Amino acid sequence: MLPFLFLIFLSFQPHTAVSAHCTTIATTKSFQKCMTLPSQQASVAWTFHPHNATLDLVFFGTFISPSGWVAWGINPTSPEMTGTRALIAFPDPNSGQLVLLPYILDPTVKLQKNSLLSRPLDIHLLSSSATLYGGKMATIHNGATIQIYATLKLVPNKTKIHHVWNRGLYVQGYFPTIHPTTNNDLSSIATVDILSGMEAVGQSKIQSLKVAHGIINAISWGVLLPTGAVTARYLRHIQALGPAWFYAHAAIQLSAFFLGTVGFSIGVRLGEMSPGRVYGLHRKLGFAAFCLGSLQTLALLFRPKTTTKFRKYWKSYHHFVGYACVVLGVVNVFQGFDVMGEGRSYAKLAYCLCLSTLIGVCLALEVNSWVVFCRKAKEDKLRREGLIGEFEKGSGSNHS
Repeated sequence: MLPFLFLIFLSFQPHTAVSAHCTTIATTKSFQKCMTLPSQQASVAWTFHPHNATLDLVFFGTFISPSGWVAWGINPTSPEMTGTRALIAFPDPNSGQLVLLPYILDPTVKLQKNSLLSRPLDIHLLSSSATLYGGKMATIHNGATIQIYATLKLVPNKTKIHHVWNRGLYVQGYFPTIHPTTNNDLSSIATVDILSGMEAVGQSKIQSLKVAHGIINAISWGVLLPTGAVTARYLRHIQALGPAWFYAHAAIQLSAFFLGTVGFSIGVRLGEMSPGRVYGLHRKLGFAAFCLGSLQTLALLFRPKTTTKFRKYWKSYHHFVGYACVVLGVVNVFQGFDVMGEGRSYAKLAYCLCLSTLIGVCLALEVNSWVVFCRKAKEDKLRREGLIGEFEKGSGSNHS
């Protein structure tokens, strides 16, 4: 399985759906700098005027529905959706013409307690407008490109802007509905320094931690832990190995747990560094797997001797918790691929090949165990009936 693990390491790269290039030339004006944003094939171009701290910019986005909406905004305080001051473009429900309205995304919107109502922004927005690519003859359709223009008065000496953007399928009246919740849609946040034109270091650090988190957990919880369980189940019955199977099992499981602890810690840190992004199921499965792994490790300290009556209860507990931990770990690895947007990546393919190889080995060993068990049971039955003894006795007389 080592080649598969190596392939996982090589192919586990951050997956982002981005446009190939950004442009500084828009329909109505040109800008000094541009940047491709990390999701939804979006980009942004801008010109910063330091003498009066004003920012002219244009956001390039695409519709995903003829009745949908496209939004761009900035969050004055933190890189998250909640608190964003947004400009949302959509077709007017009465005339069908493109309209651009201001919205403030407060916590009630995220919890879907209230409809998203248009209201004036509490930032220094000097002007705003929106146009479709293609001019007046363009129509809103799936894939239609929109340009949202804005001129902002910035706080002096503050050049890092938290960009937030997204798109949705429907607008009910003048109320945009919730956007899709795929990883691509939940990753539509970027902090950009408008002077250097670079994405903030913190964002690239988060992406690197995500890759490390994925690789470490795929290897530890998704490969090593099942391998340790297979080692205990099928090698313990080989008498020639003696106690070697136990040491191999313990070494693999402990290595998997300590490596998985590192991956788990990175995941917790990522949660702290990414406010507003909650992967509920992945998080719950991760905590459950880590708790079960911790219980298994602690169980080694209370492992009773084979002569005590509590040994059978300890074995039942050890088997149940161990297999539950393996199942949760593997399921959460697949959940992690989806969270990172790697659902159709070579990294997932490599992991599936690795896991399939392990399952194939298990099936072969399971069949072999049943063959040996049935043969031994048949021999024991014949021995109890005396047939084997009489045969061996007859064979001995003939030789004499």
